[in-house]
Amino acid sequence: MTAPAAQAVRRRVTVRGTVQGVGFRPFVHRLATDLALAGFVSNTASGVLIEVEGPPEGVADFCDRLAQEPPPLATVTGVGFEDLPVSGADDAFGIRSTDRSPGRTLLPPDTATCPDCLRDLADPADRRHRHPFVTCTHCGPRFTIATGMPYDRAVTTMAGFPMCTGCAREYGDPGDRRFHAQPVACPDCGPRLRLLPASGSDIRPARDADALAGARALLAAGRIVAVKGLGGYHLACDAADARAVETLRARKARGGKPFAVMCADLDAVRRIADPSTTELAALTSARRPIVLLRRRAERAGLAPGVCPGSPHLGVMLPYTPVHTLLFGLPGDPPGPRVLVMTSGNRSGEPIVTDDDEALTRLAGLADAWLAHDRPISSPCDDSLLRVRPDGTEQVLRRSRGYVPRPLRLPVPVRPTLAVGGDLKNALCLGEGDHAWFGPHIGDMGELTTLEAARRAEAHLRSLTGITPELVAADRHPGYHSARWARRRAHRLAPVFVQHHHAHIASTMAQHGLDGTAPVIGVAFDGTGYGDDGTVWGGEILLADYTGYRRLARLAPAPLPGGDAGVANPCRLALARLWSAGLAWDADLPSAAACSSEELAVLHRQLTRGVACVATSSMGRLFDAVSSLVGVCHRAGYEAQAALELEAAAASAWGEGTSAYDFGFTAGAYDPAPVLSALVADLRRGTPAPVLAARFHRAVARAVAEVCRRARQDTGLATVALSGGVFANALLEEECARLLAEAGFAVLRHGEVPPNDGGLALGQLVVAAHLRQEE
Repeated sequence: MTAPAAQAVRRRVTVRGTVQGVGFRPFVHRLATDLALAGFVSNTASGVLIEVEGPPEGVADFCDRLAQEPPPLATVTGVGFEDLPVSGADDAFGIRSTDRSPGRTLLPPDTATCPDCLRDLADPADRRHRHPFVTCTHCGPRFTIATGMPYDRAVTTMAGFPMCTGCAREYGDPGDRRFHAQPVACPDCGPRLRLLPASGSDIRPARDADALAGARALLAAGRIVAVKGLGGYHLACDAADARAVETLRARKARGGKPFAVMCADLDAVRRIADPSTTELAALTSARRPIVLLRRRAERAGLAPGVCPGSPHLGVMLPYTPVHTLLFGLPGDPPGPRVLVMTSGNRSGEPIVTDDDEALTRLAGLADAWLAHDRPISSPCDDSLLRVRPDGTEQVLRRSRGYVPRPLRLPVPVRPTLAVGGDLKNALCLGEGDHAWFGPHIGDMGELTTLEAARRAEAHLRSLTGITPELVAADRHPGYHSARWARRRAHRLAPVFVQHHHAHIASTMAQHGLDGTAPVIGVAFDGTGYGDDGTVWGGEILLADYTGYRRLARLAPAPLPGGDAGVANPCRLALARLWSAGLAWDADLPSAAACSSEELAVLHRQLTRGVACVATSSMGRLFDAVSSLVGVCHRAGYEAQAALELEAAAASAWGEGTSAYDFGFTAGAYDPAPVLSALVADLRRGTPAPVLAARFHRAVARAVAEVCRRARQDTGLATVALSGGVFANALLEEECARLLAEAGFAVLRHGEVPPNDGGLALGQLVVAAHLRQEE
């Protein structure tokens, strides 16, 4: 009941941010009702609109608590107030239907099943007991089911599931935690599970509870099951079953690349890994990413083939009711407590989302499919991160749990689409002071991946309302993403951004730099098209958003065979030795790994310059050293040699580890002295892990030295570290430590990946500034 009109005030409140699909309207309703205020709340295309009327002190209290006590999944980015004439209405506070006028609001990411819903799932007395799609306003799918905005059931993939009487009652009750929870459903009206066997299989099809029981039994029996999750299919098997793991690895042509695992609970996590407090916090967050954990030396409960050659495990916890039920509730037959849970796709293809397509594309990989009939609007792979010793997070793949959460830009941009690169592709849309990443797409090149990129762009545009006026892409003339940008731009000329400039700009944007002052940028990766037509990747740049200057580079060496040669680190090692004037003696591991015919062909290539391109890539130097010390001569997946070199170095890392020394000339730092010293140590019988550690420290010392020289020339004392090489935890930590000790402010990646998954953000801000300069 409102106060008399003479004593009342009325105020319009507009709330912007992630305020739809998170229980914001019922929160507002409860708050206004508790304070005995009149008015209404409504979703709009720009956020949430509230009009509230009552005593001045009540209205003031309402406005204060609105931003201070939002629901757990809400993020308020702005609140506006406007005084209105008092209406004198005595009506109770109400919730109005959505206003669909033009505008923009923010959609929350998909989030893990909340504790309340997990209790419902496990409670035999609850009507959602064992319901595989239990959810409420505090958890469940959002991004992957939304087909448009504002966020209402009619514009989600739940539109095809009419609510039963019970669900409709909860959906319409402001006091219920499922009030306006768009994915709400129950066993009477919700999606259905199906277990589908492979053609010619002895497995029997099943539905609902029988489908789950059947899938659990198959996993316990060592079979491979394709499981439909929030953003696509996974391929799952018992992580303790060596035969099942090797079968999955062979079917997927995975090589030696580590698998991610899903653990039933924290007890299962602690049996296979040693998580820190901050790593446990990341694991159990509503985002539920894959977290890289130090595995236990004894590999308790894991098949050796889960993560060969790596001291780390990619671990996640269940984040959907289906996952929870796969591990079983109390009273269920015992089954695996740790499952391999890898993306449901073939090598080089995007994750599968469509049920019919899954039966085709995953044929020969899975023994059965645990599917359901709720469509996935947008593919969304699992996010991946590591936690640094200081507790900060470095995201290595930004997808489920993060997308489409916006990033605030330090500088305004016109409506722009940035298409990223060809590896670890992720698109980015920006306008004004916000940018939205799409989910991880993967490596461009396949027709299916290009189609996935097109769908991701369309979905992101529908959710943000952005119509790009500008398209940004990498300068590499052969990139599929750049060709796609040219076709996508139509009458708009694309802006092409140099690869390593975009890397550094991505770091700057994430740290809120407005670009008025340049930074010293250290851009280390495997490959990037350079201005001189060679392959760059060991660059020290003077950079801001409008341009860059190359201050120094890793001394180049030939890359025999170009990109195709990257799979042969032994050849890269011999090319580096050749450039350094060091002989290919038979006692060197890299030379011993090659046949006499291969050595002869490689020597002709290098001496005649046939099928060789010069490269300053730090990533390729890591590959070369990995082979030179005898760790990895042939790579079965991207960055295998460098990852295994890091693992070797970690086992010998310590205060007493010495470092090799690079040579320094004007504009370059030369690894020849490092290679010469390394060869000498090899011949003394120094263990490979010690050699690897000394090399890591050498690179970090070189970074610090080159940056000191750059500071003398430029007066700058801020260093930005970017590029895929800085996913190497040892190198990144050592570089940051030495630079900080030398008095530099060090900018590192956090929520935006340092690898090419973060490239689009840098392209976005650089393109916007380049067009402003024209």
